[in-house]
Amino acid sequence: MLQFDHIVIPQHQRRQTFRKRRNIMERQQVVLHMNHGMGDNSYAHNSIIQNKVMREAKPIVEENIMRLHTIIPIHCFKVADLGCSSGPNALQLVSSVIDIVDTTTSNLNLEPPVFQFFLNDLFGNDFNSIFKSLPQFLESLQENKGHKFGPCFINATPGTFYKRLFPNDSLHFIHSSFSLHWLSQAPKDLGNKENVHLTRTSSPAMHKAYGEQFQKDFKLFLKLRSQELVPGGGMVLTLIGRDKTREIRTSWSLLGTTLNDMVLANLIEATKLESFNLPLYDPTIEEAKEVIEDEGSFTLQRLESFALDWGANINEDVVDNNNKLDLNMKAEVTTKFVRAALEPVLIAQFGEQVMDELFRRYKNKIVQLIMEVDILEFPTLIMSLIKNV
Repeated sequence: MLQFDHIVIPQHQRRQTFRKRRNIMERQQVVLHMNHGMGDNSYAHNSIIQNKVMREAKPIVEENIMRLHTIIPIHCFKVADLGCSSGPNALQLVSSVIDIVDTTTSNLNLEPPVFQFFLNDLFGNDFNSIFKSLPQFLESLQENKGHKFGPCFINATPGTFYKRLFPNDSLHFIHSSFSLHWLSQAPKDLGNKENVHLTRTSSPAMHKAYGEQFQKDFKLFLKLRSQELVPGGGMVLTLIGRDKTREIRTSWSLLGTTLNDMVLANLIEATKLESFNLPLYDPTIEEAKEVIEDEGSFTLQRLESFALDWGANINEDVVDNNNKLDLNMKAEVTTKFVRAALEPVLIAQFGEQVMDELFRRYKNKIVQLIMEVDILEFPTLIMSLIKNV
């Protein structure tokens, strides 16, 4: 019997394997995007939660940018927004940064800089709608700022932020809101037949696999951004987090139980569910802090968490403390928030024809959950970092 110390894989097979993996990643980058357009289920009409998160983070963005202008002479302020998506939030950072810099330079008696903004998202993002809105956006800025409003250049930078996007030492400030809970890929070979994400009953091996994928991806993200930022450059990140003391019962896991019900009803194929896992992970504060400290490129200035209600995806003029959302409306806005974010990747796996039924059933599960639990909230992490000199 012949024994071999190792098996040599022919070069042509290695090339085929590499091409197959590359094609899978390229397809995923096209599929992973928010719902396009301006329809009822679009991201543009269902991203109020993201808007509220950006407003919550604005004081921390302001603190980070003010610090920059006291230590670095800036003639052209270069800012990247990673995971900008589309719709009304896509240019919110641009407006906020210009306001912050305007106030900061006035207070410090400095000449206002030229601005260059880089809007980044994956290749399937609806960049066209962003750039169609630019003339009106820039005109509005000009009206508000008048003679104070100098040159402002806005560019698209498509691509995954798990690869290099910009030249070395070229950016002053990086922002990413509600994007880093998206992993570069779901962990492989999970054997997760009845769900699409972590639940309280998931195996320790599955929890470990998702946690390790997050650590790997976040560490890579930090390393790449440290190469792109100038020494002393700043970064503010927000993402959906997890309270380690709470039971894992998120909108992602409810989606898995809904899909499993549809398998039992013969509405989707079991094999499609068995081979599907969402590339999403919601870390705890401790997990995020550990990766930042272990990677070592940044000094952590702030790491905070605040709670958002699942029903926050609605205009404030519709609901106030005296006119709370009824159960059905709360379930509806939660469902639309999830649908706007996940429908493209779900269509790629299960087909467009089952989407209406899927989200009808999902909404019913949200209604049931709201009846069982008084408060439905999810933690959001905000972190402010400075690149080490």
